[in-house]
Amino acid sequence: MNEYRPSWRKPAGMFAILGIIAFWAWIVASFAEHIARLPGILQAVIYIIAGIIWIFPVRPLLVWMETGRWRT
Repeated sequence: MNEYRPSWRKPAGMFAILGIIAFWAWIVASFAEHIARLPGILQAVIYIIAGIIWIFPVRPLLVWMETGRWRT
């Protein structure tokens, strides 16, 4: 019988993801004053793009959390 032992990678990965999100939010917030001067539609586009970009560095981290490798 195989006993399931949870991996340390999942909690470590969760903290890393939270760190990435916090860092990204800090970066975007630091430009908020400059972004606020732009027209509303351009602001929306910037924030939509900024809301999607943070996912790209998280994907390899999710793969590592599941497999222990950085690439599939």
